[in-house]
Amino acid sequence: MAKGDNEGVKLTDVESLTVSAAVLGDIFGVSDRRIRQMAEEGIISRVAKGRYNFKESVKNYILSLKLAADASTSENPDGELDFNEEKALHERVKRHISELKLQTMKGELHKAEDVQKVMTDMLTAFKTRILNIPAKASPLLTNRSEVGYIKDVLMKEVLEALNELKEYDPKMFYSDEYVDGPDDEE
Repeated sequence: MAKGDNEGVKLTDVESLTVSAAVLGDIFGVSDRRIRQMAEEGIISRVAKGRYNFKESVKNYILSLKLAADASTSENPDGELDFNEEKALHERVKRHISELKLQTMKGELHKAEDVQKVMTDMLTAFKTRILNIPAKASPLLTNRSEVGYIKDVLMKEVLEALNELKEYDPKMFYSDEYVDGPDDEE
């Protein structure tokens, strides 16, 4: 066959296709010598002197590239701990914990149990106020039929109950660890 006679030829089975080191080298972007080295390493599948199984060689080469990439991106391919890296991670966690404790001590961060206790107390008092409106307002509204008067009495009682929620004080959320700093007023 003359050069160029294979143009337009459609391959349907590459199972038995063999190629030279030069062809594989051109595809992989390496030298012929490197192809021979990879054959010795078992990466490239040699079927005869100077001939390589195309399909197996390409599959094995891709697999070797993946393994090399995985090994270089993994933290430690041996599975051993890197003492300096572990120490740095440990110090980073300790610093983060210290920052959180400082925020708590300054009253900038509140513990969940402190918030839960304060909010439970505040909402319980609010609920009690709301539930007491009928008992407190009914004696004032007995025998009254003026809509304006009834509305005013009920509005006054509702606003009183809502004032219970208005009494927010950030100091209510301070934990036992709170300390005054130079920036704190009051």
